[in-house]
Amino acid sequence: MDAHPTEDAATHPTLLLIEDDAGDALLVEELVADSAPGTTVTRVPTLRAACVALAAEPPDCILLDLHLPDADGLAALARLREHHDDIPIVVLTGIAEERMGLAAVAAGAQDYLVKGRVEPRLFNRAVQYAIQRKQAERAAAALRASRAQARENARLERGLLPSPLLRSNDVEVVTRYRPGSSSTVLGGDFYDVVQTVDGTVHVLIGDVSGHGPDEAALGVGLRIAWRTLVLAGLTGQDRMGMLEQILLAERSGDRIFATVTSVSMHPDRHTVSVVRAGHPGLLVRGDGTLRWVEAPGGPALGLTPGRGLWPVHRFDLPTDGALVLFTDGLFEGHRGPGRERLGESGLFELASRGSALDAHDFTDTLVRDVDALAGTHGGLTDDIALVHVRWAPHTVEPTADATR
Repeated sequence: MDAHPTEDAATHPTLLLIEDDAGDALLVEELVADSAPGTTVTRVPTLRAACVALAAEPPDCILLDLHLPDADGLAALARLREHHDDIPIVVLTGIAEERMGLAAVAAGAQDYLVKGRVEPRLFNRAVQYAIQRKQAERAAAALRASRAQARENARLERGLLPSPLLRSNDVEVVTRYRPGSSSTVLGGDFYDVVQTVDGTVHVLIGDVSGHGPDEAALGVGLRIAWRTLVLAGLTGQDRMGMLEQILLAERSGDRIFATVTSVSMHPDRHTVSVVRAGHPGLLVRGDGTLRWVEAPGGPALGLTPGRGLWPVHRFDLPTDGALVLFTDGLFEGHRGPGRERLGESGLFELASRGSALDAHDFTDTLVRDVDALAGTHGGLTDDIALVHVRWAPHTVEPTADATR
């Protein structure tokens, strides 16, 4: 049962009275009857019995006597808060123990009442205020947690979704990222684009298995490591092998793996090298054309530690052609009322419809169409990362004849 107060708690709260003195308990029950008819009071004489009752059916508020057979003074309050801190507590003290009541409030109780000096109206107000204070505490705690999570998500976002590191204006990069519908938190999808001194443009896209902050943090680490390896001059098999070593050192469990594709667009503007570790293929856009490239590859990083081989595959890029890299969330959504997935062939079909669009329209349309198709059948359940990269068209100076 939910330990939080119900909507009816404002008028008819459920109370757990922890009181071993039958006479004092009768006084409290009479106060409840006079101040809030319909309020349910359950009485137990010991803290041990209270723990059993709380486990069975948490009340809206606890009324706690500080002198019990199995707990005395603030020890009883401390033990209750240790296991049931989400339930408001009003402490009951004797006439000569008002300071104890103040100490109890300082120790975490929402309020205190002095036995024998409580009128029905004051009693009801104290209980209602205690419930409201606890709700306010929970709301404040949730807000703090939400803000902390937002700050952490922002840090992860900066790590997972970096600005391309380019040395010239000859490269056009368009990226898209969106979490799956099951969560607004970034997952383990990551990408990067780096241009080295020789003019080569290196593109990365990857996906850490699983979802959550640990996977996202690992994705950040792999992306930064890849960028470092690129700038250090490692290529092909060596780069992928070193990336796997980093994953093995940083992952939180033996079953965590990552799929990765690393692409190099050479300065001749026509040659492309691909190293693929268990990742899906990529799309190559030409002049209104589209083709799927499934380069030979090796296992995902972390699946066969130390035994993976990742061959380098080369192919030609059409003039003014573009590469489109993506994570598998783009084609794993449903495409019909059954269990059928969109799949790679379905994604290619959708992408072909917009093959003549410019980079921004192409990426936006593709993500929107995939999302719309999945949205009618449960929505996207995985994150999507997409990188569209191409050499910017050369600008040609007009000839003398052309200016006449």
